[in-house]
Amino acid sequence: MEPTDQARHSWRWLILLIPYIALLWLPFYNDTQPSFAGFPFFYWYQFLWVPLTSLLIYIVYRGIR
Repeated sequence: MEPTDQARHSWRWLILLIPYIALLWLPFYNDTQPSFAGFPFFYWYQFLWVPLTSLLIYIVYRGIR
């Protein structure tokens, strides 16, 4: 039996869990060091995930479309 297109692409949606888990795991980035351009790690780690999440959403969109 051939899987449907939806079932074939469903694993790609799991990619979107990466930023969710990375930002939910607060003890990992709840620190001030290392700092970057005067920003403590806590802030620049979160700011870094904004473009990364956009990139992951684009990858999933292009893969499903």
